[in-house]
Amino acid sequence: MSGFSRISSVAVHLPQQRQTAAEMEETMRATQPHLLILDGLLERLYGLQERRVAPPGSMPSDLAAAAAEVALQRAGLSPSDVDLLVFASVSEDLEEPATAHVVAHKLGATAPVVDVKNACNGVLNAMQLADALIRTGAHTTVLIVSGEMPSRLMGLEVAGRSDLVFALPAYTGGDLGAALIMQASEQPGLLGMRFVANSAAWSTATMINPYFGADDRPRCPRIDSEALVRSFTGMALDGLRAMHELGYKIGDADLVCVHQPSVPLTVATCAGMGVTPEQVIPVFARHGNVGTGCLPLQLTEALEAGRLRRGDLVALFGLASGTSGGFALCQW
Repeated sequence: MSGFSRISSVAVHLPQQRQTAAEMEETMRATQPHLLILDGLLERLYGLQERRVAPPGSMPSDLAAAAAEVALQRAGLSPSDVDLLVFASVSEDLEEPATAHVVAHKLGATAPVVDVKNACNGVLNAMQLADALIRTGAHTTVLIVSGEMPSRLMGLEVAGRSDLVFALPAYTGGDLGAALIMQASEQPGLLGMRFVANSAAWSTATMINPYFGADDRPRCPRIDSEALVRSFTGMALDGLRAMHELGYKIGDADLVCVHQPSVPLTVATCAGMGVTPEQVIPVFARHGNVGTGCLPLQLTEALEAGRLRRGDLVALFGLASGTSGGFALCQW
Protein backbone atom coordinates (compact mmCIF):
# COMPACT_ATOMS: atom_id res chain seq x y z
CA MET A 1 0.00 0.00 0.00
CA SER A 2 1.40 3.40 -1.06
CA GLY A 3 1.18 6.45 1.12
CA PHE A 4 0.64 8.98 -1.65
CA SER A 5 -0.01 9.55 -5.33
CA ARG A 6 1.50 12.19 -7.60
CA ILE A 7 1.28 13.44 -11.17
CA SER A 8 4.43 12.16 -12.86
CA SER A 9 3.74 13.35 -16.41
CA VAL A 10 1.30 15.40 -18.46
CA ALA A 11 1.01 16.06 -22.19
CA VAL A 12 -1.39 17.28 -24.84
CA HIS A 13 -1.78 16.59 -28.54
CA LEU A 14 -2.73 19.61 -30.65
CA PRO A 15 -4.06 18.97 -34.17
CA GLN A 16 -2.08 20.93 -36.74
CA GLN A 17 -5.01 22.70 -38.40
CA ARG A 18 -5.87 26.09 -36.97
CA GLN A 19 -9.25 27.70 -37.57
CA THR A 20 -9.75 31.38 -36.78
CA ALA A 21 -12.94 32.71 -35.27
CA ALA A 22 -13.68 34.47 -38.57
CA GLU A 23 -13.31 31.15 -40.42
CA MET A 24 -15.60 29.49 -37.90
CA GLU A 25 -18.24 32.13 -38.55
CA GLU A 26 -17.91 31.52 -42.31
CA THR A 27 -18.46 27.81 -41.69
CA MET A 28 -21.56 28.58 -39.65
CA ARG A 29 -22.94 30.73 -42.48
CA ALA A 30 -22.31 27.92 -44.96
CA THR A 31 -23.92 25.21 -42.84
CA GLN A 32 -26.71 27.40 -41.41
CA PRO A 33 -27.65 29.73 -44.30
CA HIS A 34 -31.01 30.52 -42.70
CA LEU A 35 -29.27 32.22 -39.75
CA LEU A 36 -27.70 35.67 -39.49
CA ILE A 37 -24.14 35.30 -38.17
CA LEU A 38 -22.54 38.67 -37.45
CA ASP A 39 -18.82 39.28 -38.04
CA GLY A 40 -16.75 39.10 -34.87
CA LEU A 41 -19.52 37.41 -32.88
CA LEU A 42 -17.37 34.70 -31.29
CA GLU A 43 -14.57 37.00 -30.22
CA ARG A 44 -16.93 39.70 -28.96
CA LEU A 45 -19.02 37.32 -26.83
CA TYR A 46 -16.43 34.80 -25.72
CA GLY A 47 -12.96 36.17 -26.48
CA LEU A 48 -12.25 33.39 -28.99
CA GLN A 49 -9.57 34.04 -31.60
CA GLU A 50 -8.82 30.57 -32.95
CA ARG A 51 -9.00 26.85 -32.22
CA ARG A 52 -7.47 23.58 -33.40
CA VAL A 53 -9.46 21.17 -35.56
CA ALA A 54 -8.75 17.44 -35.90
CA PRO A 55 -8.31 15.99 -39.41
CA PRO A 56 -11.36 14.42 -41.11
CA GLY A 57 -11.81 10.82 -40.08
CA SER A 58 -10.15 11.32 -36.69
CA MET A 59 -11.74 9.98 -33.54
CA PRO A 60 -11.42 11.07 -29.89
CA SER A 61 -9.34 7.94 -29.21
CA ASP A 62 -6.79 9.06 -31.83
CA LEU A 63 -6.21 12.35 -30.02
CA ALA A 64 -6.09 10.64 -26.63
CA ALA A 65 -3.62 7.99 -27.79
CA ALA A 66 -1.34 10.59 -29.39
CA ALA A 67 -1.19 12.56 -26.13
CA ALA A 68 -0.66 9.38 -24.12
CA GLU A 69 2.37 8.40 -26.20
CA VAL A 70 4.04 11.73 -25.37
CA ALA A 71 3.15 11.52 -21.66
CA LEU A 72 4.55 7.99 -21.42
CA GLN A 73 7.75 9.00 -23.20
CA ARG A 74 8.24 11.97 -20.88
CA ALA A 75 7.80 9.72 -17.85
CA GLY A 76 10.19 7.09 -19.22
CA LEU A 77 7.39 4.53 -19.28
CA SER A 78 6.02 2.09 -21.84
CA PRO A 79 2.36 1.04 -22.30
CA SER A 80 3.16 -2.20 -20.44
CA ASP A 81 3.97 -0.16 -17.31
CA VAL A 82 0.39 1.12 -17.11
CA ASP A 83 -1.79 -0.96 -14.79
CA LEU A 84 -5.01 1.05 -15.26
CA LEU A 85 -6.14 3.24 -18.16
CA VAL A 86 -8.95 5.73 -17.61
CA PHE A 87 -10.65 7.57 -20.48
CA ALA A 88 -12.27 10.75 -19.15
CA SER A 89 -13.75 12.86 -21.92
CA VAL A 90 -16.95 14.50 -23.10
CA SER A 91 -16.31 13.26 -26.66
CA GLU A 92 -16.18 9.50 -27.16
CA ASP A 93 -15.81 7.04 -30.01
CA LEU A 94 -18.68 4.76 -29.04
CA GLU A 95 -21.64 4.32 -26.75
CA GLU A 96 -20.37 0.78 -26.19
CA PRO A 97 -17.77 -0.45 -25.40
CA ALA A 98 -15.80 2.00 -23.30
CA THR A 99 -13.61 4.23 -25.46
CA ALA A 100 -10.77 3.40 -23.04
CA HIS A 101 -10.59 0.00 -24.76
CA VAL A 102 -9.98 1.68 -28.11
CA VAL A 103 -7.24 3.89 -26.69
CA ALA A 104 -5.58 0.93 -24.97
CA HIS A 105 -5.62 -1.04 -28.24
CA LYS A 106 -4.04 1.84 -30.16
CA LEU A 107 -1.32 2.16 -27.52
CA GLY A 108 -0.72 -1.56 -27.19
CA ALA A 109 -1.62 -1.45 -23.49
CA THR A 110 -3.06 -4.55 -21.82
CA ALA A 111 -4.12 -2.98 -18.51
CA PRO A 112 -7.73 -2.96 -17.33
CA VAL A 113 -9.64 0.11 -18.47
CA VAL A 114 -12.64 2.23 -17.55
CA ASP A 115 -14.43 5.32 -18.83
CA VAL A 116 -15.20 8.16 -16.40
CA LYS A 117 -17.68 10.80 -17.50
CA ASN A 118 -18.70 14.01 -15.74
CA ALA A 119 -18.73 16.69 -18.45
CA CYS A 120 -15.68 18.98 -18.24
CA ASN A 121 -14.70 17.67 -14.79
CA GLY A 122 -13.96 14.17 -16.11
CA VAL A 123 -10.18 14.40 -15.72
CA LEU A 124 -10.47 15.71 -12.16
CA ASN A 125 -12.81 12.86 -11.27
CA ALA A 126 -10.39 10.40 -12.90
CA MET A 127 -7.63 11.85 -10.71
CA GLN A 128 -9.80 11.24 -7.65
CA LEU A 129 -10.35 7.63 -8.72
CA ALA A 130 -6.66 7.10 -9.47
CA ASP A 131 -5.58 8.59 -6.14
CA ALA A 132 -7.93 6.34 -4.18
CA LEU A 133 -6.84 3.20 -6.04
CA ILE A 134 -3.16 4.04 -5.71
CA ARG A 135 -3.47 4.76 -1.98
CA THR A 136 -5.14 1.37 -1.39
CA GLY A 137 -2.42 -0.41 -3.34
CA ALA A 138 -4.75 -1.64 -6.10
CA HIS A 139 -2.71 0.19 -8.77
CA THR A 140 0.64 1.96 -8.99
CA THR A 141 0.58 3.62 -12.44
CA VAL A 142 -2.66 5.07 -13.80
CA LEU A 143 -2.87 6.65 -17.25
CA ILE A 144 -5.69 9.20 -17.59
CA VAL A 145 -6.55 10.29 -21.13
CA SER A 146 -9.10 12.40 -22.94
CA GLY A 147 -9.80 13.24 -26.55
CA GLU A 148 -12.12 16.17 -27.19
CA MET A 149 -13.59 16.91 -30.64
CA PRO A 150 -16.30 19.56 -30.15
CA SER A 151 -15.57 21.02 -33.59
CA ARG A 152 -17.89 18.31 -34.99
CA LEU A 153 -20.84 19.93 -33.21
CA MET A 154 -20.80 22.82 -35.67
CA GLY A 155 -22.22 20.52 -38.33
CA LEU A 156 -25.46 19.97 -36.40
CA GLU A 157 -28.47 21.87 -37.69
CA VAL A 158 -29.87 24.77 -35.68
CA ALA A 159 -33.56 25.35 -36.34
CA GLY A 160 -33.72 29.11 -35.79
CA ARG A 161 -32.13 32.17 -34.23
CA SER A 162 -33.64 31.46 -30.81
CA ASP A 163 -31.99 28.03 -30.86
CA LEU A 164 -28.68 29.57 -31.96
CA VAL A 165 -28.50 31.49 -28.68
CA PHE A 166 -28.43 28.18 -26.80
CA ALA A 167 -26.17 26.34 -29.28
CA LEU A 168 -23.54 29.05 -29.79
CA PRO A 169 -21.50 28.40 -26.62
CA ALA A 170 -20.91 24.80 -27.76
CA TYR A 171 -19.53 26.08 -31.07
CA THR A 172 -16.56 27.66 -29.27
CA GLY A 173 -15.04 24.23 -28.58
CA GLY A 174 -11.60 23.23 -29.83
CA ASP A 175 -10.15 19.76 -30.48
CA LEU A 176 -7.42 18.40 -28.22
CA GLY A 177 -5.95 15.20 -26.84
CA ALA A 178 -4.67 15.13 -23.26
CA ALA A 179 -2.92 12.63 -21.02
CA LEU A 180 -1.90 12.63 -17.39
CA ILE A 181 -0.02 9.90 -15.50
CA MET A 182 -0.48 9.35 -11.78
CA GLN A 183 1.87 7.08 -9.86
CA ALA A 184 2.47 5.85 -6.36
CA SER A 185 4.84 8.05 -4.38
CA GLU A 186 6.56 8.01 -1.01
CA GLN A 187 6.24 11.80 -0.87
CA PRO A 188 3.01 13.84 -0.95
CA GLY A 189 1.96 14.82 -4.47
CA LEU A 190 -1.81 15.09 -4.60
CA LEU A 191 -2.48 16.90 -1.32
CA GLY A 192 -6.27 16.99 -1.40
CA MET A 193 -9.41 17.12 -3.51
CA ARG A 194 -13.00 18.26 -3.14
CA PHE A 195 -16.10 17.96 -5.31
CA VAL A 196 -19.50 19.62 -5.08
CA ALA A 197 -22.60 19.31 -7.25
CA ASN A 198 -25.75 21.28 -8.00
CA SER A 199 -27.64 18.56 -9.83
CA ALA A 200 -30.90 20.52 -9.81
CA ALA A 201 -29.28 22.57 -12.59
CA TRP A 202 -28.61 19.59 -14.89
CA SER A 203 -30.88 20.97 -17.63
CA THR A 204 -28.92 24.23 -18.02
CA ALA A 205 -26.47 22.58 -20.45
CA THR A 206 -27.43 19.43 -22.33
CA MET A 207 -26.52 17.37 -25.36
CA ILE A 208 -28.93 14.53 -26.05
CA ASN A 209 -28.14 10.87 -26.48
CA PRO A 210 -29.46 10.10 -30.00
CA TYR A 211 -30.16 6.45 -29.12
CA PHE A 212 -32.58 7.03 -26.27
CA GLY A 213 -35.49 9.36 -25.70
CA ALA A 214 -37.92 11.14 -28.02
CA ASP A 215 -36.95 11.49 -31.68
CA ASP A 216 -38.21 15.08 -31.87
CA ARG A 217 -35.58 16.50 -29.52
CA PRO A 218 -33.08 18.88 -31.15
CA ARG A 219 -29.69 17.24 -31.74
CA CYS A 220 -27.72 20.46 -31.33
CA PRO A 221 -26.45 21.28 -27.82
CA ARG A 222 -28.59 23.51 -25.66
CA ILE A 223 -26.74 25.74 -23.18
CA ASP A 224 -28.52 28.40 -21.13
CA SER A 225 -25.41 30.45 -20.38
CA GLU A 226 -26.93 32.74 -17.76
CA ALA A 227 -28.56 29.90 -15.82
CA LEU A 228 -25.39 27.80 -16.11
CA VAL A 229 -23.20 30.56 -14.68
CA ARG A 230 -25.68 31.12 -11.83
CA SER A 231 -25.59 27.41 -11.01
CA PHE A 232 -21.83 27.65 -10.41
CA THR A 233 -22.27 30.20 -7.61
CA GLY A 234 -20.03 29.38 -4.66
CA MET A 235 -18.34 26.36 -6.25
CA ALA A 236 -14.95 28.00 -6.75
CA LEU A 237 -15.12 29.42 -3.24
CA ASP A 238 -15.74 25.91 -1.92
CA GLY A 239 -12.41 24.98 -3.50
CA LEU A 240 -10.79 27.89 -1.67
CA ARG A 241 -12.24 26.62 1.62
CA ALA A 242 -10.79 23.20 0.92
CA MET A 243 -7.44 24.83 0.25
CA HIS A 244 -7.61 26.69 3.56
CA GLU A 245 -8.44 23.44 5.38
CA LEU A 246 -5.22 22.00 3.95
CA GLY A 247 -3.31 24.94 5.41
CA TYR A 248 -2.88 27.07 2.28
CA LYS A 249 -4.32 30.24 0.76
CA ILE A 250 -4.68 31.07 -2.92
CA GLY A 251 -1.66 33.37 -2.85
CA ASP A 252 0.55 30.39 -1.93
CA ALA A 253 -0.10 28.70 -5.27
CA ASP A 254 2.66 29.01 -7.86
CA LEU A 255 0.17 28.04 -10.57
CA VAL A 256 -3.62 28.19 -10.63
CA CYS A 257 -5.40 26.23 -13.37
CA VAL A 258 -9.09 26.99 -13.86
CA HIS A 259 -11.52 25.56 -16.37
CA GLN A 260 -11.83 28.16 -19.14
CA PRO A 261 -15.18 28.10 -21.03
CA SER A 262 -14.73 31.73 -22.15
CA VAL A 263 -12.46 34.68 -21.51
CA PRO A 264 -15.05 36.76 -19.57
CA LEU A 265 -16.01 33.87 -17.28
CA THR A 266 -12.35 32.99 -16.65
CA VAL A 267 -11.52 36.59 -15.75
CA ALA A 268 -14.54 36.81 -13.42
CA THR A 269 -13.77 33.47 -11.74
CA CYS A 270 -10.14 34.39 -11.11
CA ALA A 271 -11.04 37.86 -9.82
CA GLY A 272 -13.62 36.37 -7.47
CA MET A 273 -11.02 34.01 -5.99
CA GLY A 274 -8.26 36.61 -5.72
CA VAL A 275 -6.09 34.89 -8.34
CA THR A 276 -3.48 37.17 -9.93
CA PRO A 277 -2.79 37.16 -13.70
CA GLU A 278 0.73 35.90 -12.98
CA GLN A 279 -0.70 32.69 -11.50
CA VAL A 280 -2.78 31.76 -14.57
CA ILE A 281 -2.06 30.42 -18.07
CA PRO A 282 -4.76 31.83 -20.41
CA VAL A 283 -5.67 29.24 -23.08
CA PHE A 284 -9.23 29.88 -24.23
CA ALA A 285 -8.51 32.62 -26.78
CA ARG A 286 -6.03 30.38 -28.64
CA HIS A 287 -7.77 27.02 -28.23
CA GLY A 288 -11.42 27.54 -27.35
CA ASN A 289 -13.19 25.39 -24.78
CA VAL A 290 -11.30 22.09 -24.89
CA GLY A 291 -13.47 20.47 -22.22
CA THR A 292 -11.67 17.94 -20.06
CA GLY A 293 -8.39 18.85 -21.75
CA CYS A 294 -8.38 22.37 -20.34
CA LEU A 295 -6.53 21.68 -17.06
CA PRO A 296 -3.92 19.34 -18.64
CA LEU A 297 -3.38 21.96 -21.37
CA GLN A 298 -2.56 24.63 -18.79
CA LEU A 299 -0.21 22.29 -16.94
CA THR A 300 1.56 21.40 -20.18
CA GLU A 301 1.95 25.01 -21.30
CA ALA A 302 3.26 25.97 -17.86
CA LEU A 303 5.85 23.18 -18.00
CA GLU A 304 6.98 24.05 -21.51
CA ALA A 305 7.26 27.75 -20.60
CA GLY A 306 9.34 27.02 -17.51
CA ARG A 307 6.58 28.28 -15.22
CA LEU A 308 6.12 24.96 -13.43
CA ARG A 309 8.89 23.16 -11.55
CA ARG A 310 9.09 20.30 -9.09
CA GLY A 311 8.02 21.41 -5.65
CA ASP A 312 5.65 24.11 -6.95
CA LEU A 313 2.18 24.30 -5.43
CA VAL A 314 -0.55 23.88 -8.06
CA ALA A 315 -4.27 24.50 -7.54
CA LEU A 316 -6.74 23.04 -10.04
CA PHE A 317 -10.31 24.35 -10.20
CA GLY A 318 -12.90 22.68 -12.42
CA LEU A 319 -16.43 23.70 -13.39
CA ALA A 320 -18.72 21.49 -15.44
CA SER A 321 -22.27 21.24 -16.67
CA GLY A 322 -24.44 19.05 -14.52
CA THR A 323 -23.49 21.14 -12.63
CA SER A 324 -20.38 20.38 -10.61
CA GLY A 325 -17.25 21.92 -9.19
CA GLY A 326 -13.95 20.17 -8.56
CA PHE A 327 -10.74 21.15 -6.77
CA ALA A 328 -7.34 19.53 -6.47
CA LEU A 329 -4.19 20.78 -4.73
CA CYS A 330 -0.89 19.29 -5.86
CA GLN A 331 2.76 19.53 -4.94
CA TRP A 332 4.38 19.21 -8.33
